[in-house]
Amino acid sequence: MNTLESSQLPIPGETLADYIRRLRIGLGLNQKEIALKAGVHPQSIGKMERGITATLNHKTKNGLATALGIPAEYLEAVCKGISVEATAALKFCPNCWVPGTPPDPLWMTLRSKYCFACAAELRSHCSRCQEAILSLKHRFCPYCGTAYKAD
Repeated sequence: MNTLESSQLPIPGETLADYIRRLRIGLGLNQKEIALKAGVHPQSIGKMERGITATLNHKTKNGLATALGIPAEYLEAVCKGISVEATAALKFCPNCWVPGTPPDPLWMTLRSKYCFACAAELRSHCSRCQEAILSLKHRFCPYCGTAYKAD
């Protein structure tokens, strides 16, 4: 993916409908074309742009991000009404992380997907219940009790 232009960043307070429409028009695509590129039904794009749909499932979010040429985190930020920086989820390497220690700063960057030391995929959600990991102070998920790191 090329360097992102500032025009692709969500504008504070911008709705999902306005954001998708602005990017789609900027690419010179109609709803049907963007839906085809994203792998979603054209009516879904229409619902998003009319403000009927304000949340996106994982598949739709990733497909739409690919079609619009933006990171999925941008769509997540718009859906939640937060800044892009705030979507940088707490991530850790299941192989390198030592329970009770803070995550390595390199794991926390927006585009980090894999551990720089061992190439393992970084985790930001519980492997069992898929709830977001909000703190690495403890070794277990507060929702289901699953250990974050298998010993």
